[in-house]
Amino acid sequence: FSFRKLWAFTGPGFLMSIAYLDPGNIESDLQSGAVAGFKLLWVLMLATTIGLLRQRLAARLGVVTGLHLAEVCNRQYQKVPRIILWLMVELAIIGSDMQEVIGSAIAINLLSMGKIPLWGGVLITIADTFMFLFLDKYGLRKLEAFFGFLITIMALTFGYEYITVKPSQENLLKGLFIPYCQNCGTAQLEQAVGIVGAVIMPHNMYLHSALVKSRQVNRANKREVQEANKYFFIESCIALFVSFIINIFVVTVFAEAFFEKTNADVNNVCVNASSPHSSLFPNNNETLEVDIYKGGVVLGCYFGPAALYIWAIGILAAGQSSTMTGTYSGQFVMEGFLNLRWSRFARVLLTRSIAITPTLFVAIFQDVEHLTGMNDFLNVLMSLQLPFALIPVLTFTSLPSVMNDFANGLFWKIGGGLLILLICSINMYFVVTYVMSLNHVALYITAAILSVIYLSFVAYLV
Repeated sequence: FSFRKLWAFTGPGFLMSIAYLDPGNIESDLQSGAVAGFKLLWVLMLATTIGLLRQRLAARLGVVTGLHLAEVCNRQYQKVPRIILWLMVELAIIGSDMQEVIGSAIAINLLSMGKIPLWGGVLITIADTFMFLFLDKYGLRKLEAFFGFLITIMALTFGYEYITVKPSQENLLKGLFIPYCQNCGTAQLEQAVGIVGAVIMPHNMYLHSALVKSRQVNRANKREVQEANKYFFIESCIALFVSFIINIFVVTVFAEAFFEKTNADVNNVCVNASSPHSSLFPNNNETLEVDIYKGGVVLGCYFGPAALYIWAIGILAAGQSSTMTGTYSGQFVMEGFLNLRWSRFARVLLTRSIAITPTLFVAIFQDVEHLTGMNDFLNVLMSLQLPFALIPVLTFTSLPSVMNDFANGLFWKIGGGLLILLICSINMYFVVTYVMSLNHVALYITAAILSVIYLSFVAYLV
């Protein structure tokens, strides 16, 4: 083992780990803490571990073949399923970009004390395009350093909230290592499913398989390939451990401070703190429901304005970093599936325009409740896209014709297949629950028809 070699391979895993810290994940974290307390921490750990194993397969595919997942899909699938697969992955990338836009807009609104409206924050995120292109000119290594800086900001800001709130360490350890959920109901089960859907991102496997190609490996030398696989896996473990700790900070802060709190409890504290946001919480005995925006507000009411602004800085860092990984994913996916090479400027402009348009309309004509509510829909959307990354990556890494001596063994094939079945079942439950909550017959029928088409295509991939 050599730390020097590990440093040489460090970078792709940290870029990949950003997807585990995007605004959609942060919202899932705080909601699980507020709804279930410390009881779902083991689900977060399990989801992160599953994510790590998936990322390992994606990285191995890139290292061994010299091709990323989209390029292998292009070679292995027929034209029609290949295009459908590309569209599904593009949907996931656009959904992720919308979450970044929402998170950044909310963070800007909080940091400006409401002076910049939500639609203004949405428009400001257009500047991300130019910031990304500016950084991209200086090379991937500089960009990796910038991502490291943003992850550090998230660790410091959410770590500050953790130190301020002082969650119970006993409950934290119990929640992590004892898979239980005493007195849990439908709301807690939905949060558990939401954690899995939010943590494992479909486009992230396409991204990771491409990023590892940035390091020179002699693929004719089996020992070099083994060494590259080893160091990329170690780096991924470190990167996802850091992201896991940051996610724990968010879950435990809201579990300690806001679990089983009512709207009236928060309203009283906000009124006493002279918060301008007191009206967000009606004076009733209903259980408190939080999102990224309300999360910042309640932290400000309970722990002072500093907690609110530091929270907003963390959300802004999460939003800014995730837009860049989404752009890279889109670039690799488009080039791999379609053999179509666009400039990064055109690529960013397209995805950002698609992401901003619906978000801007909601921000202009609706309130923050509807904007954060879009996050729930987007988590459902990305949950649905998961099989379109999980199935191809397991299929191709199991084929000796693709991976030669590095093909998956029986354990990985069976274990990976069971994991895919579990994740797909969880996500279908999540979608059914979400559609049922909309309470509209026409939507039920539409969802049923789309589900048949969706499951047919998943079956084809299998």
